[in-house]
Amino acid sequence: MRTICFYFQVHQPYRLKPYRFFDIGDDHYYWDDFLNRNVMRRVAQKCYLPMNALLLELIEKHQGAFKVTFSFSGTYLDQLEAYAPDVLESFQRLVATGHVEVLSETYGHSLAALKSKEEFARMVNQHKEKIQKLFNGYTPKVFRNTELIYSDQIGEMVADMGYKGILTEGAKHVLGWKSPNYVYQNSIKPELKVLLKNFLLSDDIAFRFSNKTWKDYPLTVEKFISWIKPIPASEPVLNLFMDYETFGEHQWKETGIFEFMRALPEAVLSQTNYGFSTPSEVLNQVEPVSPIQVPYPISWADEERDLTAWLGNDLQDEAFDRLYELEKIVRKLDDPDLIRDWNYLQTSDHFYYMCTKFFSDGDIHSYFSPYDTPYDAFINYMNVLSDFVLRIKEKQKELELIP
Repeated sequence: MRTICFYFQVHQPYRLKPYRFFDIGDDHYYWDDFLNRNVMRRVAQKCYLPMNALLLELIEKHQGAFKVTFSFSGTYLDQLEAYAPDVLESFQRLVATGHVEVLSETYGHSLAALKSKEEFARMVNQHKEKIQKLFNGYTPKVFRNTELIYSDQIGEMVADMGYKGILTEGAKHVLGWKSPNYVYQNSIKPELKVLLKNFLLSDDIAFRFSNKTWKDYPLTVEKFISWIKPIPASEPVLNLFMDYETFGEHQWKETGIFEFMRALPEAVLSQTNYGFSTPSEVLNQVEPVSPIQVPYPISWADEERDLTAWLGNDLQDEAFDRLYELEKIVRKLDDPDLIRDWNYLQTSDHFYYMCTKFFSDGDIHSYFSPYDTPYDAFINYMNVLSDFVLRIKEKQKELELIP
């Protein structure tokens, strides 16, 4: 039997408050608590609570035949504890069913894998400890890097940390004529298996579901089933990867997205030869067909499926380089407040807000940004980073005075 692997990314960043040049050296708290709480509670009511309830209903109805997978960023989990303990409890109930897998990722939803092996490993270990704490000792076995960013070298690092598999994008320029509906291997460490997102079918749900100009609108369960049935029987796994906020937030309840998801498992199980599996189950049951060569990093984002959503212009590169110049001294100081802000300042969203792409991709970038322009995002971030540097210098002086 072939299988569908449903994976949801669940993430919210700590958004920066408006931070002026004149605040540098005077105000050491950077986070917009009011905005972050409001976003969390709004999305909780529109997405997290109703969708968690629906998934629990589906898992119980199908007696374990329906399964899903989550990856929670550390910044998201911190905000759950602070603003939405009811949502956290609903996720804990889902994981407790035994039919939900939780993946590893970086604690700060960071781009550290592109810059520092040491910082990457620290963030992954911190995230693993957080998952174990919140989910009754659960230890993830499969990895999902921030923004599905992957390369041969990143896979090698992940394999060295003991993970048996990693999820990434089924980018066309990497796959060529090959299908994403197989299990592949890392080209350096073949023991690390690679699951690739079927971005066409995933994005039909995540991005195109409510688009009335789309030639296949409206997307119905019957139509979706008619698309997956003809997939060759030799292709064993269909990876549907998407943001969890697809349900109720990006695609509003009024679009029928919840009804679509409620009906889909029954239709799949009764009308096709597909079942549902978690990534670990897929990796245990399906042999890889070949190594996949990814010499340059890929991601889920935009038409290019590369890094240019986060590191594609001078603003982003300047902010990114300035931030990671501080890595060694922050780790050496080992101050809890500095480490907390260091984690949150690494979140990929800050660099995403600085993206200057326009046209179709630009619409997506502006939708997610709390800033009027990418330049506002850059200036605000660099003001905060300037104050963060001052705090580091003050901490160094303080420690030098201690005998």
